[in-house]
Amino acid sequence: MPSYLTPGVYVEEVQSGARPIEGVGTAVAAFVGFAESGPFHEPTLVTNWDQYVQTFGSFTAGTYLTHAVYGYFANGGGTAYIVRIGGPAQGSGQDAVAQAPAPAALGGFLISARPGVSGEISVEIAEPEGENPPEDKFRLLVRQGSKVVETYDASTRKNVKGYLVTQTRDSKLIEVTEQPGVAQSRPTAQSVALATATASAPAPGNGVATLDAAEYVGDAAARTGFAGLESIDEITMVAVPDLMSAYQRGDIDAEGVKTVQLAVISHCEQMGDRVAVLDTPPGLNAQRVRTWRNDDAGFDSRYATVYYPWVKVFDPATGRNELVPPSGHVSGVWARSDGERGVHKAPANEVIRGAVDLELRLSKGEQDLLNPIGVNCVRAFPGRGIRIWGARTLSSDPAWRYLNVRRLFNYLEESILLGTQWVVFEPNDDRLWSSIRRNVTAFLTEEWRRGALFGRTAEEAFYVKCDRDNNPQESIDLGRVVCEIGVSPVKPAEFVVFRLAQFSDSTSLVDE
Repeated sequence: MPSYLTPGVYVEEVQSGARPIEGVGTAVAAFVGFAESGPFHEPTLVTNWDQYVQTFGSFTAGTYLTHAVYGYFANGGGTAYIVRIGGPAQGSGQDAVAQAPAPAALGGFLISARPGVSGEISVEIAEPEGENPPEDKFRLLVRQGSKVVETYDASTRKNVKGYLVTQTRDSKLIEVTEQPGVAQSRPTAQSVALATATASAPAPGNGVATLDAAEYVGDAAARTGFAGLESIDEITMVAVPDLMSAYQRGDIDAEGVKTVQLAVISHCEQMGDRVAVLDTPPGLNAQRVRTWRNDDAGFDSRYATVYYPWVKVFDPATGRNELVPPSGHVSGVWARSDGERGVHKAPANEVIRGAVDLELRLSKGEQDLLNPIGVNCVRAFPGRGIRIWGARTLSSDPAWRYLNVRRLFNYLEESILLGTQWVVFEPNDDRLWSSIRRNVTAFLTEEWRRGALFGRTAEEAFYVKCDRDNNPQESIDLGRVVCEIGVSPVKPAEFVVFRLAQFSDSTSLVDE
């Protein structure tokens, strides 16, 4: 407590006992696949379609990643991480062209375009802002085409924060190193075009390196493939649309498809905060999908879903309608549903924007074969468009049958986890337990009011227990605080039944 030694009036800021828990984001997708350009393997954040095109290029024939990302944003997606895989085959003509181009020497620095970057890249040296700037200061503008996409207020001094080499380490377009044997000095004002490897991203199947399951799974140490997504906590869904283009080209066989899909499921299960959005192989009828689901794939996971059939969309690369896996469009629908209704709402009975037709128009009887085994169907309804008509996981456990239940728990767990970090190292006593109960109860009450939890009252919808019963002295001595939380999630009205009865009022009963 503060000491008061002189008479007077004092003001103190007192920490409130309530520490609100804020809900985390629920709709951040990760896509793994082939792209026209851009960095390989490193997960790259994009927040809109234009940003994706600037970094990874546009539609490429024979690939599905770009279609998936376009469908994601068109259907309501807002944030995505892209992992570009593949690369030119060793010893191919494309590989020779894709070698690092000669850098530009400016003021003792060597500046070059990053590997995989294509198009017109240039750098401009400009005067720094302000009057009488220091001799070591200058501005570096990076242009892609005619547009300035990166700006650096740089310095030639190595021991300052703005040193050019240090600043540009996170650049998506350029690499800067020191020119050996040359002292660094402020470059003269000029604009220099950088050489790029124009053939550094050949279309898959045209000089591309042979792919196998390891390319998708990646390396945790190098942070490539699925392993590269482990460090990004906000991801909530993972899709691998180009797994099917590799399968169609013969780079990966059916066993390889199963291996990769098991790997993405394993990734989601280990992370515990995201769901895999899987595609079925192309060209399967309903009976064959049933066999694939039960025998070939045989997945059983509460952290995975699968959608069937493929959707037909317009392909600017070919100028005609083409079939693409539905995972990208479906991920966008998840994001749209979360924004409009909330993560507790099953993302089904929702229109898929951009879908002009389906690979196969399913009947009710065919869906009767698929819905019980967790295959979410995409259906075309007269006058109502093409809609997602299923919201199940691939789990055999009835408690985790519905996708919205799984995603709701992911949301609640992550929100409570992040919102209670202040508890660590606090005195482990009744006051702490009471504060935990109060904060978690306030958060869950708000979720219940939004319709995320089932119950006429908050007491019916959830309970929070953190007291001496579940925190005995032995637990306190081990430095642990145990808070038991139980919630009753809402489940979708999957089967709506109306019972109709015919009756006649011509006969009446008269009491005598």
